[in-house]
Amino acid sequence: MELKATRDAFGEILVELGEKNEKIVALSADLQDSTKAIHFQNKFPERFFNVGIAEQDLIEIGAGLAGEGFIPIVSSFAAFLATRPYDQIRILACYNNLNIKIIATHSGLTVGEDGGTAQCLEDLAIMRVLPNMKVFQPCDGNETKALLKAIIEDNGPCYIRLARAKYPKIYDENKKFIIGKGDILADGKDGTIVATGYMVSKALDIKKQLKEEKNINLRIINMSSIKPLDKDLIIKCAKETKKIITLEEHQIHGGLGGAVSEVLGEYYPCPIKIIGVEDKFGQSGSPEEILKEYGLDNESIKEAILAFL
Repeated sequence: MELKATRDAFGEILVELGEKNEKIVALSADLQDSTKAIHFQNKFPERFFNVGIAEQDLIEIGAGLAGEGFIPIVSSFAAFLATRPYDQIRILACYNNLNIKIIATHSGLTVGEDGGTAQCLEDLAIMRVLPNMKVFQPCDGNETKALLKAIIEDNGPCYIRLARAKYPKIYDENKKFIIGKGDILADGKDGTIVATGYMVSKALDIKKQLKEEKNINLRIINMSSIKPLDKDLIIKCAKETKKIITLEEHQIHGGLGGAVSEVLGEYYPCPIKIIGVEDKFGQSGSPEEILKEYGLDNESIKEAILAFL
């Protein structure tokens, strides 16, 4: 199985985009090696700015460059980038609707041994509540590249949640990303799993296992566009399969599950099960150990789904 971290795909596509558009500039809070923005630094040193360990300055300088007509790509770890400069993101980027792209890597539990303070589990919630902010989480390397191409052509602030963990390949190199749209990856009639990020590949594995073991046939949706959300697809799946399950490497409050619940509550109420981190901080350990501890390994997810169905 081909595996690739979404941060690696980000580093590769950033260089490709920089070759085509001289308005693209990259900024880092002294973590360009880890976020893979270092590839852009090596290729275009005159268009790269390392502001040091100063996330508030990172957003402020990025906002200034956006105001002058550049397309700033700012990157750091999600635990730092989503929280420390939140005021700057809110007022400078979103209030002024600036064309700044925020790339947050090392998100979720799969950061692993870095521990609970570095495992950002709240960022989707706090970012999607901001006016003008678009929020995304791709499910593999090829979708990451397609997403970056799409947001460069789109005006306004956006937040992209990436990871250190290597993701299985789901899409091929011809993937086209449409902002605000989800994808049906596999059809089914007994319920729908709406997943994002690393959990998309797990959802596909679980679908196969439940079909073989219990003759349960689940529909699988990749919802990489968290905001704007594909309301029409969610309503369609609720009407056709009658039950919705959301799956994310994030707190159960305010993330993908919260966004889907808002749609169902307003347009088509139906039973929903939100599977994620249940109001806890993370802890240190291997990604596999932590996912099992927090009920996000395959067996735990299967048990939760069977109990719900």
